[in-house]
Amino acid sequence: MGVHTLAELTTFQVGGPIAALYEPQTHDHLVETLRELWSEGEEPLIIGGGSNLVAGDEGYDGPVVRIAHPGLEVVPAEPGRIVLRVSAGVVWDDLVAHTVSSGWSGLEALSGIPGSVGAAPIQNIGAYGQEVSAVLSAVELLDRYGEDPVWVSADELELGYRTSVLKRHRGEPAERDAVVLTVEFVLTDAAGLSAPIAYGQLAGALGVELGTQLPVADVRASVLALRASKGMVRDLSDRDTFSAGSFFTNPIVPLAAARSLPEDAPRWPVTPVAVEPTVIPLDHYTGELPGYAPTAAPELVKLSAAWLIEHAGISKGFRLPGSRAAISSKHTLALTNTGGATGDEVAALARFVQARVSAEFGVQLVPEPVLVGVEI
Repeated sequence: MGVHTLAELTTFQVGGPIAALYEPQTHDHLVETLRELWSEGEEPLIIGGGSNLVAGDEGYDGPVVRIAHPGLEVVPAEPGRIVLRVSAGVVWDDLVAHTVSSGWSGLEALSGIPGSVGAAPIQNIGAYGQEVSAVLSAVELLDRYGEDPVWVSADELELGYRTSVLKRHRGEPAERDAVVLTVEFVLTDAAGLSAPIAYGQLAGALGVELGTQLPVADVRASVLALRASKGMVRDLSDRDTFSAGSFFTNPIVPLAAARSLPEDAPRWPVTPVAVEPTVIPLDHYTGELPGYAPTAAPELVKLSAAWLIEHAGISKGFRLPGSRAAISSKHTLALTNTGGATGDEVAALARFVQARVSAEFGVQLVPEPVLVGVEI
């Protein structure tokens, strides 16, 4: 197993040493490895492609299990539907490329996203008008205290904007302590046509109206070009791509807070949060509802984190004095390692961005990557 660092295992290339590295190459070997480590009282760090992880310079004082086992199965389904069961270790964009070459739609707008298939449901990845939640059917999980792997429906994952019950938030444990083994998708066979184009920038790049369907290969090519222009497609010759992609999620705030921003600040409506009903037993009802205000759920609005960063005075390519971590020269939403950056330098830059946006607009940006040994 040798000596490794988290820098070697992540696209950001920051992070200190680890105690041991395990890379099971089959489904059963992965299950066996995890069971053995857990039975020994170990708390292994589970990673896939390492594209959504920012690690500290002290590293991880424990074993790391890198999920990389291959496998793809087409499950019989009704005409027009393609059911795929894909091992968690498959490279995400390899899966997308395979579905596009087969003429199946549902994942084409998610082209170029780094990482592995197993990470996709954890964070409900999305881009250019598509989200995994739209085509995710079920996942096979190995629970931390479970005996055998279990299949659970997508509904049980409580998928939301870049989140699920499986995701660790800012270093905090996940609501469900489980490892993704296999992911089931339900795609569409529409004679090689894509899902309806649902994102304005992508529609503009393709020269079509929203809702148009095009050959899936054309959509993939356009998405890859858009992502590459923002430094979001891995390129070893381009330091802007040594990152964790979009570093902050787009904030979701009440409408009243959004109205305090300049008129040109981008904003998109979000489905209001449902209000839990108030239930009072009849023998306790006095005719009044203490502490209850009969108002509707607040209307929520999604803001553009990139716009907030730019208009807080942080430009592309910005870096703190002496730091080797920088804002991407192509996209303000990405923090990058320009060469030799440390986890502390990345964290310091992220905190600076947060402070500037908070001071200028009163909005707190939330990091999207999983944080290990760093505080932001």
